[in-house]
Amino acid sequence: MKAGLSLLLALCMLAFTVHAQQKSSYLQRAEETIGLVWEKYRVHEHGLFAEYYPNSYKPDLTYFQEGGQKAKEVSYLWPMSGVFSAVNVLMELKPNRFKPYLDSMVIAVEQYLDKTRTPYGYQAYPSKFETVDRYYDDNGLVGIDYMDSYSITGDASYLAKAKEVMTFIESGWTDSFGGGVSWLEGIDDQKPACSNGKATVLALKIYQASGEEKYLHYAMKSYNWMLATLRDDTLGIIWNALLTPDRTTGHVQKHAYTYNTGTMIQSAVRLYKITSNAKYLEDAHALAEGSYRYYFDYTTEGIPQVKDIPWFTLVLFRGYHELYEIDQNPKYVDAVIERADWAWEHARDEEGLPCADWTGRKDEMKKPKWLLDTSCMAELYARIALIKNKGG
Repeated sequence: MKAGLSLLLALCMLAFTVHAQQKSSYLQRAEETIGLVWEKYRVHEHGLFAEYYPNSYKPDLTYFQEGGQKAKEVSYLWPMSGVFSAVNVLMELKPNRFKPYLDSMVIAVEQYLDKTRTPYGYQAYPSKFETVDRYYDDNGLVGIDYMDSYSITGDASYLAKAKEVMTFIESGWTDSFGGGVSWLEGIDDQKPACSNGKATVLALKIYQASGEEKYLHYAMKSYNWMLATLRDDTLGIIWNALLTPDRTTGHVQKHAYTYNTGTMIQSAVRLYKITSNAKYLEDAHALAEGSYRYYFDYTTEGIPQVKDIPWFTLVLFRGYHELYEIDQNPKYVDAVIERADWAWEHARDEEGLPCADWTGRKDEMKKPKWLLDTSCMAELYARIALIKNKGG
């Protein structure tokens, strides 16, 4: 009897130890990855970051309205914001350690603020170097980062900055085609999910922090426009954009990216928490299941894969994370965690930098590494640590 009890206690202790090691390992991964961001990408003269490591790599970039853009001395706003987001989640886990990192990120992002045009907004490249375009989706990212910083620190200046971002985004709203904002300021040839989904999340976060009804009103009209215009009811995902090339007719661009569905899951969960209306929770579940079925599968070799780039998948994981906090169903978060675990073991180069292909199949080990692919992994592992540390 005593021997059996001793064995049971030993097994319980072993299970506890393994679980504790697993919980801490995700935080260790996140800290190691953000350390690589600071070591490999940081451009110390400006306190900013390089687009790629090594910084001598200056490829053509494909994420702008117009072609012909190349990587420059420092990164554009989108990849840099990925570092800001990662630091925010690490702040939740280790506030004392990462407060200096957060202070540094605020200094960095403010270098993109353009005050020569009104309303003020953040442009795609630091304003001290040149004046360039301002994208509504970029600004949504900055606003969300500031709201997350506010929720952690209570610093009212961060809430004020997020509200300023929301003012800029709202200036892009038009009632044509039922509503929505465009992608690029001054260009109305499309109304994409990326701009509108991020704006919806941002407005909800501001409302939850401030209680100001105008932000809830904006969020609800944006959410309703997104579902009515871009949701595929059969597949349960959000398409990329409403294209309006001649400004009089529009058609849905049926390109599927994980992050567009991710922002809508986040929005649905938050609307449910605000209103207690079960419809929003039903929306969140339908979008989670649809995206799970559409994007996640296995290779013929049995390797877990997701059919999108890392940062887009991270944004989907944000939605899964918030849904998990409501229903405690691990199905969707576990799908991403399985792939993140595989990537850690099989898709990092000799310096520890993550590859864009999480399966590790492609010959990426010696290729330059994009800042956004690296920073998003720091956030992803930190989010997994949050889940595990809450008993998930």
